[in-house]
Amino acid sequence: MTSLSPADAEQLRLAFQRCRDMDGTLNEQLRAYADASRKVFPAYGEAVDRLVMRLSGNGGGETAPRRGDPMPSFMLPDEGGHLVSLPSLLRSGPVAVMFFRGHWCPYCRLNVRAVVQALDRIKAFGAQVVAIMPETQEYTRQLKAESRAPFPMLTDLDNGYALSLNLAIWLGVEIQQLLSYQDMAKFHGNDGWLLPIPAVFVVGRDGIVKARFVDPDFRKRMEIDDLIEALESASREN
Repeated sequence: MTSLSPADAEQLRLAFQRCRDMDGTLNEQLRAYADASRKVFPAYGEAVDRLVMRLSGNGGGETAPRRGDPMPSFMLPDEGGHLVSLPSLLRSGPVAVMFFRGHWCPYCRLNVRAVVQALDRIKAFGAQVVAIMPETQEYTRQLKAESRAPFPMLTDLDNGYALSLNLAIWLGVEIQQLLSYQDMAKFHGNDGWLLPIPAVFVVGRDGIVKARFVDPDFRKRMEIDDLIEALESASREN
């Protein structure tokens, strides 16, 4: 099997809805979707396992900023074309800088939804969230509308910022073939097949990383309670 049939795509859509609506933590939802996806599309699950093994063996994401490091600045366009910089966000309080693969990724959509549901808790101590993706604004707008996310979704065209943090990875030919039903070139405005490792950096008002989550396995994400705890701690430091 080299790609996804329409029938299998429908099964995955229904599995996503079930996982989205289930009770449980974010990572319980993600594991449930990963299990369902593996049953429907086993070739992709096995290819992802090999990709994760390769990335882990190469230290994927290990050299990204760590706790105590300054967070490199950025100035990137949001879904409406307005430039957003890290210093401008930090003037209001600590920021969770979150990297996502794109609107097409069900794991990212589950992740964004969980963050949106927790925004009242996040805002309670003056913190905020910004999402960064390699997609053009047409697709950041699509994800923003679907998830009803009030926070900025920034376009990191050609993964320039992710590359500077050593987060960008090349998917490889095997994954490219299996994901050929997704029009990545259209989503990204290029055919490089580069994606960021999904990651979270909690940055204090002083520009220093207070906590991070980086895992080459995109099926795992920072738990929402851990994100809130890190942001609350960062808010007390400043």
